[in-house]
Amino acid sequence: MIEKIYVTYNDVHKLCQEAAPKLLESFKPQLMIAIGGGGYVPARILRSFLKQPGSPNIPIQAIGLSLYESLPTANDKDVEEPGTKVTRTQWLDLSALGEMGNLIGKRVLIVDEVDDTRTTLEYAVKELEKDVELAREKFGGEKAEFSIFVLHNKDKQKKGVLPHDMLENGRYHAARTVGDVWICYPWEATDIDEHDRLGAEQKAAHNANQQY
Repeated sequence: MIEKIYVTYNDVHKLCQEAAPKLLESFKPQLMIAIGGGGYVPARILRSFLKQPGSPNIPIQAIGLSLYESLPTANDKDVEEPGTKVTRTQWLDLSALGEMGNLIGKRVLIVDEVDDTRTTLEYAVKELEKDVELAREKFGGEKAEFSIFVLHNKDKQKKGVLPHDMLENGRYHAARTVGDVWICYPWEATDIDEHDRLGAEQKAAHNANQQY
């Protein structure tokens, strides 16, 4: 049976609050790019904790990437299985950015909820780096620097690969590392009260086990 972890909105809030000081110390992002739909909520919460007195809010852009496709089963019921190809469903809003050249030399934090197979994160980093490099060839300037924040990193063999310097230079941040479990996030819940109840029961059982 697959183990499930129920993550509440309070959990997400506290994970972002906990991570913000390290992100400010090591990276000081100037722009956040949320990978939809799991990166939207963490990015918005994180922005509140990254806000510095006298400084404007960090802008948030959104990109949509899909790695899961609906596949029919023998019972003709749709289930989600990991796909092998990332589909770009939404990209940067250039009407807000002005043009891709405005990313040149920026410190950009990519936000998602979970690092599972790493395929989506690899695609996001490669495509964003490629787009900014094309703009840099046109306008000149310094390279943009990308960093990653996820709520959870699954401790498993990854299919995707991130740049070596990103991993070695502390530009990859995971609030928590967990096993290869099924993580249930609150924005996926159809009954939030039931979701929170299961999360509370799970925490109570964990705390009880910790006492023995």
